[in-house]
Amino acid sequence: MQTILLVEDDPLLADAIAAALRQDGWQVDHAADAAAARIAVVDHAYGAVLLDLGLPHGSGLGVLAAMRERYDATPVLIITARDQLGDRIRGLDAGADDYLVKPFPIDELLARLRAVLRRSQGRVAPLLRYKGIVVDPARRHVTRNGEPVRLGAHEYRTLLALIERQGQAIARDRLEDLVYGGSGAIESNTIAVYVHQLRRKLGDELIATVHGYGYRLGEES
Repeated sequence: MQTILLVEDDPLLADAIAAALRQDGWQVDHAADAAAARIAVVDHAYGAVLLDLGLPHGSGLGVLAAMRERYDATPVLIITARDQLGDRIRGLDAGADDYLVKPFPIDELLARLRAVLRRSQGRVAPLLRYKGIVVDPARRHVTRNGEPVRLGAHEYRTLLALIERQGQAIARDRLEDLVYGGSGAIESNTIAVYVHQLRRKLGDELIATVHGYGYRLGEES
């Protein structure tokens, strides 16, 4: 059974939507603000995200942009009171799969959710390659010389951020934002630990340290 992340700051509406989702057979996690949503989408693999735009501690569009920047292709259905055409265009251009304006019938929400999930099953994300390493963002799968490599969630996101920008030096704090979604609640040496683990699993020569700045995968471009 897939889990849906519901990002909604109105507690009464959130309770009503969550109850309908559970009755329709879904498991539901709830985030009441943008900061909690950023952490949730980094730490879990959701079937879909129902995302309000007007949120405390940030914006729904910021959450969506951070997801897409990490090649997170999780289907996102925006649910919002913002009904202007410009708002809809900004949401869809930011990577939303659908847009539903409040108030809406719950049955329509469920139908649209099923539709975006059906469409997402046929989505193809490009493979990312560096020498013998291949990352498949759609399946969150990594191989080295054709052999699968097991990575923890944050190890995977560190590799994904680096291989997407191979040849470019990435500042340590920028890499932290990409891996943790800008939550800021991490230890100062955490990224260094993940880089060490990636070198151990994928080869010592994989990631170069740019002293005083951050890290780079591959030769400088």
